[in-house]
Amino acid sequence: MAEENTGAKEMKGESGSDVISKTLEEVPEVTVNSTNEILWCDDDNDMFYKFVILHSESDIEEAIRIQLMLQNQFHIVPGIILAEMPCGRHRLQTLEDAVNGSAWTIILLTENLLKETWCEYQSYTCLMNSINKQHKYNSVIPLRPANNGLSRAKTPFVLQAINALEEGAPAFAQQVENIFRETVYEKQKELWKKERWNQMSWSGN
Repeated sequence: MAEENTGAKEMKGESGSDVISKTLEEVPEVTVNSTNEILWCDDDNDMFYKFVILHSESDIEEAIRIQLMLQNQFHIVPGIILAEMPCGRHRLQTLEDAVNGSAWTIILLTENLLKETWCEYQSYTCLMNSINKQHKYNSVIPLRPANNGLSRAKTPFVLQAINALEEGAPAFAQQVENIFRETVYEKQKELWKKERWNQMSWSGN
């Protein structure tokens, strides 16, 4: 009981400046132009990821392992896997949001990839997106994991034309560093912000 009273006293003794500081920390970052018009509101619920991992439904655990490896070992954050995308939307819309809302799209090459037609569709969609959007060029990264990796001979033809990352290969770490460059991410993030702003402006008219 005494501990509760102590906590209450501390809250009552909190200065007005402390309350204001805590409140400001919760306010999303806002970008304005020279005339103080809001150009972008950077909310936690509207995140542009560095990468999204597309995977089969049977490979969720493997996708999470790769996600954690890239984030913890190579400090490539934030990242997400397709299964973590917000639910409640059409499957195709979720895929579109995942691809457009990240700088790089990683396709997890496992044996399970061939067992699900949906996975093949994901691959074609990502490749078409990278072709139609200039800033998405070279943004599709096939990754062959050490666990249950899909052999080169079985890899779909459309993905064979792209150099895949091979987990466990001697040059893997260097390839990861060469691909996931911060300058590329920041450039794509700015283009994504402008695209989102244009969409909001259009919907408001």
